[in-house]
Amino acid sequence: MRTKSVKKNKINVVTLGCSKNVYDSEVLMGQLKANGKEVAHEEEGNVVVINTCGFIANAKEESINTILEYVQKKEEGTVDKVYVTGCLSERYKPDLQKEIPDVDQYFGTTELPGLLKVLGADYKHELIGERLTTTPKNYAYLKIAEGCDRPCSFCAIPLMRGKHRSTPIQDLVTEAEKLAAKGVKELILIAQDLTYYGLDLYKERKLAELLKHLVKVEGIEWIRLHYAFPTGFPMEVLEVMKTEPKICNYLDIPLQHISDKILKSMRRGTTQAKTTALLSKFRATVPEMAIRTTLIVGYPGETEEDFQVLKEWVKEMRFERLGCFTYSHEEDTHAYHLEDDVPEEVKIDRVNQIMEIQSQISWELNQQHIGRTYRVLIDRKEGSYFIGRTEFDSPDVDNEVLIDATKDYVKTGDFYKVKINKAEDFDLYGEVV
Repeated sequence: MRTKSVKKNKINVVTLGCSKNVYDSEVLMGQLKANGKEVAHEEEGNVVVINTCGFIANAKEESINTILEYVQKKEEGTVDKVYVTGCLSERYKPDLQKEIPDVDQYFGTTELPGLLKVLGADYKHELIGERLTTTPKNYAYLKIAEGCDRPCSFCAIPLMRGKHRSTPIQDLVTEAEKLAAKGVKELILIAQDLTYYGLDLYKERKLAELLKHLVKVEGIEWIRLHYAFPTGFPMEVLEVMKTEPKICNYLDIPLQHISDKILKSMRRGTTQAKTTALLSKFRATVPEMAIRTTLIVGYPGETEEDFQVLKEWVKEMRFERLGCFTYSHEEDTHAYHLEDDVPEEVKIDRVNQIMEIQSQISWELNQQHIGRTYRVLIDRKEGSYFIGRTEFDSPDVDNEVLIDATKDYVKTGDFYKVKINKAEDFDLYGEVV
């Protein structure tokens, strides 16, 4: 028996996956609001839009479980309509339609106008930068390009997001100005590949040029770079980072592995020697830079010897920030033809070994911050601490600075000078100067 639906004509957008999905959900919500729709992010509503992730096995499982959860709510009568969009839907639409037919409609990553139409809204082309941001008010993601042209063997993103498409510089500046007007102080630049920015539109890499325009936006105080690719990195970006105080001395550059044999099979277009030389150049040009990377262990054919090469290299490079993931065998990727021959328990053990090494490196590097004063942006209050970040840290993935709320009062969204008096593996503790 149907129970009465809640929150009539309210659209609840549920976001799964990465920062690119967060951005897409914000654009969708901005469009809906401009059409006069009542919209919420991960709250109750009688119409639900699930923005899915289809990148690796865990993410796909979470997306499917979330779809099933809302289909169940539809059956119980607490939800009227369930729509699914995003990467999982783009990649597996026919399978999903067959396996979970109770979803009202599935949409791919490029079908925003169609999704809006079934929600009773028109796609408004004039809404450059109009988004309902879901991040804390002080920072926002700025997606500068969509899709990817790289041939990495393990990655399904080109299947879900298509070829690389840069957003024009002027559109991004307009969007940054609108975000600044709302109180955003930090822009986190995202794309599948930042280093490719501009090649399609301007026939040359234009990331440095884009940064020179964005630093002029009044109100924006930090600009952070996420997801650079090691091959073809535009070195002029380092000069802008060095000379422009608004560009954080920070770079997220996923390197994935370092054994030449594995890099070749991964189709990364680089070698251990080239990668090491590139990182040396980064550190020589911008000595203060914090480098974040991510690694994959358990890729097909990864021997104990390949893993030892990776381990020793991690010890040698002493990355400021590092994440490590187990390889996920994804259909329709180039690596899917290879045998997924590293047992799951070996993959997990290798992740743990890498993260143990990184934990020690992070602890040692953090001890060097004790007694120093940093500019810290306050993100939130949690328990008896205010929690903020230095320019060397991105939200959700990196170190945080904890300030005792019983001793210091600070406002979220503001910058403060903080002296560090204690350091752990992944957290710093400090007091306002």
